[in-house]
Amino acid sequence: MTDSNAYHASDADGRTLDPDAIVRTNYAFQHHDESFDRTVSFRPASIDRDLGRVHTWLNYEHVVAFWDLDRSLPAVYDHLTEKLATEHLTPYIGYIDHVPMSYWELYWPSEFELSAYYDARPTDRAAHLLVGPPEYVQQGYSRALLRAMGQMIFSNPETTRAVVEPDVDNDVVIHVLEQCGFEARKEFYFEEADKDALLMVCDRESFESALLSETTATATNGSTNE
Repeated sequence: MTDSNAYHASDADGRTLDPDAIVRTNYAFQHHDESFDRTVSFRPASIDRDLGRVHTWLNYEHVVAFWDLDRSLPAVYDHLTEKLATEHLTPYIGYIDHVPMSYWELYWPSEFELSAYYDARPTDRAAHLLVGPPEYVQQGYSRALLRAMGQMIFSNPETTRAVVEPDVDNDVVIHVLEQCGFEARKEFYFEEADKDALLMVCDRESFESALLSETTATATNGSTNE
């Protein structure tokens, strides 16, 4: 399902504006991933546009296993409202080819509980991710999503490290994070999140190296297939 709000707009004279221009201006970040020829985009989440979809996604079985937020619509409303009001954290909706399919929380870990478990720097960024619609799960999209989010994170010149804390038994996500340049630092019990977590860190150089390797492999395969 596409997000119709992203496609239709008019100017002050009632003239329909170019849909592609509207799509682009809705996003905080957009990247075309050559490795699978798809466009990945992120825009800030809102209650009006996203409550229904986030509620649906949080109640999917594959999401409940790690997020444990399968709650009623009013409860999800309260949860999302709280996140939107939280300083140093921004919820995003992630798109592939302009179709909403993931929810993100991008935050500064030095301002949150995670800072108690590692040597947090003020410029570190961290993210939570869920892929919503089942048709996007385990279809090879996570790596492109994480690459795009990494580029968004490191577009801030002051940020030199990205940090994540996936569930220690989330093997699929951990493997994809490693492909994107993240290194496992330690396992720990994350008391505030009530989970066994794996601290993973990626510095700018490691991310750019992984991105370059992926780009080189894609170019090589493309030349071979011509």
